[in-house]
Amino acid sequence: MAGEAARGTGRRTEPVAREREHGTLDVRAATRRTALTLSPGLPLAQWRHLGRQMFVVTDSSAWWLGDWLIYGRREYPDRYRRALTESGLDYQTLRNYAWVAGKFEPSRRRARLSFQHHAEVAGIPPDEQDEWLARAEREGWSRNELRRRVRAHRRDDRALPHPLVPLRVPSDRRVRWQQAAEAAGLDLLDWIVSRLDEAAGEPVRPEPWTDADIGA
Repeated sequence: MAGEAARGTGRRTEPVAREREHGTLDVRAATRRTALTLSPGLPLAQWRHLGRQMFVVTDSSAWWLGDWLIYGRREYPDRYRRALTESGLDYQTLRNYAWVAGKFEPSRRRARLSFQHHAEVAGIPPDEQDEWLARAEREGWSRNELRRRVRAHRRDDRALPHPLVPLRVPSDRRVRWQQAAEAAGLDLLDWIVSRLDEAAGEPVRPEPWTDADIGA
């Protein structure tokens, strides 16, 4: 009996042993909605592995939530906003995710780059998006490095002679534009240029997002 119990215990603990061997940390990490508690003496390799796992989940969830909102808008156009309100989800965050997700069909999303890498180039034409993402993947650029490179390129491009286009903008509209630019992680001029490039270079969709839906 004791031998059977021991063997039974061995069978039950064997998967946990394998999980520990491969770095799964659920037996040494307790999660709550607002906290992560780690066991004392956690090996550095396991601590690093847990961080990578959490990053993958966080990064993936941005794509998932973006696709989820796009689906809701398409399938329940007259009800999804009310459903979001009742669920208590943050629409500002969701619509930013949806804006980026809508710029990259799944086949163009690069698993080796973060959601934020894609967000950095979401406002430029698709062929340029692919070019910048390919370079970031090849060179191992961080999100910040990609942002720096893209902005430097756009500054160099603006330094070339261009005709001036005078534009008077009401103050309330400028405030809205500034808020949208900040939500997209761009300065105001970069955001305006990206929106103009988008309008000039992309076909009109049958059911386009409204300004509110894309964070404007």
